[in-house]
Amino acid sequence: MIKLARTLGLRSAILLVVSGIVGSGVFKKVAPMAAELGSPLLVVACWVMAGLISLAGALTYAEMAGMFPQSGGEYVYFKKVYGRLFAFLYGWGAFTVMRTATIAALAHIFGQSLITLTGSGGQSTELAVQFVATALIVVLSWINYRGVSFAEGLSRTLIYLTFGAVAIIAVLGFQAESGSIANLTQSVQQTGVNTRGSLLGSLVVASLGAFWGYEGWNQIAYIGEEVKNPQRNLPIALGVGTSIVIGIYVLLNVVYVYVLPIDALARLASEPGKIAAVEVVRQAAGWAGATFISVLILVTTSNSTNASILMPARVFYAMARDGLFFKAAAVIHPRYKTPSVAILLQSTWAIILVWSGSFDQLTDMLVFASFIFYGATALGVLLLRRRLPEQHRPYRVIGYPFVPIFFCSCCTLLVIMTLINQPREALTGLALIATGLPFYWFWRKRPTESPVDDTVLNE
Repeated sequence: MIKLARTLGLRSAILLVVSGIVGSGVFKKVAPMAAELGSPLLVVACWVMAGLISLAGALTYAEMAGMFPQSGGEYVYFKKVYGRLFAFLYGWGAFTVMRTATIAALAHIFGQSLITLTGSGGQSTELAVQFVATALIVVLSWINYRGVSFAEGLSRTLIYLTFGAVAIIAVLGFQAESGSIANLTQSVQQTGVNTRGSLLGSLVVASLGAFWGYEGWNQIAYIGEEVKNPQRNLPIALGVGTSIVIGIYVLLNVVYVYVLPIDALARLASEPGKIAAVEVVRQAAGWAGATFISVLILVTTSNSTNASILMPARVFYAMARDGLFFKAAAVIHPRYKTPSVAILLQSTWAIILVWSGSFDQLTDMLVFASFIFYGATALGVLLLRRRLPEQHRPYRVIGYPFVPIFFCSCCTLLVIMTLINQPREALTGLALIATGLPFYWFWRKRPTESPVDDTVLNE
């Protein structure tokens, strides 16, 4: 039987965590967050808070990753803790909403950035963007089809370029003539309290933008079967990689609010063609700086798209191996040792989303749906500590039980506040996940060729 190959070391795993997170969010979301909150300190605080919550999640996930270092991440955890149905609904949600829509959105942003940078497109700009996004998904899927080491090498190169570019942006920003410490404390009357009804509601809505920026920190667990010494390396990669991203995001947002006053950033939210980070660097370093950061956005979005293709495909492979997805998705390529069919199915659906134009609506639901399952994982850590106290745990979450309880509580709060403030998006996201139920009833009755471990750890 052909198996996935363990080829990724600790450094590669850490860089894949960073690659899976750093995309377009940190460059674009500061504008709507500024419009929502009207305070530079609150904007930075949202990024810090979202980062610390994501870190708490990463530290909590690390315990599960150490216990169950198989391909599939949460799918494997949920099967052990809650049973096959809940695990399947997670995987189905990942395929229909959470992961393929992320690929489509990132590829579309890459296309927008490239067309804007080159000045091409004309009256058929959207069509050109869709062609570019499709081409990017095809090329990156082919790279991932050829092998995890090949894809990881590309990701490693791009993330090193990103580190250098972030350092240059920080230097340019803090040397900008328009920069001022006063910009960090100057607030304007925000509209969020009026529209959301409370400052807490505005903070939650603004934090959704930050959480979109941090989305993807959990993806390294999907490739547990391809990481060397996973019981040790997966927990370290989750904690260190997420911490690196927090540092990058906070640094960049401090630069933004240092260079431009909060009211100027807020106005950019009503100008769809403007990217906040580009305008900040344009203010600091002119057209050359704007071109530089536009290229950086191309690098980060292509890198994040690559990571989003590389890792989630293993979820669909794990589901198919258990007989709960299209049977062909369980195939491992005999030469490249990759879940080749799962990658092809994933890329096909992502391309359909690109051309349907529906991914923007789907990504609005992405964070909400994700945090339901994030919270379920944190609760699973608590449940397994009670059910199986003697189970071998290569890593035990730091600050137990407070860290997983804190993370689970934050997930619950975010889900409830999203239901209150954005009920249409939230309920639509739940409905899309529920569309998997007929498929589950069909696939669960289909005989499988290999034994499936359906044990729920509740003894």
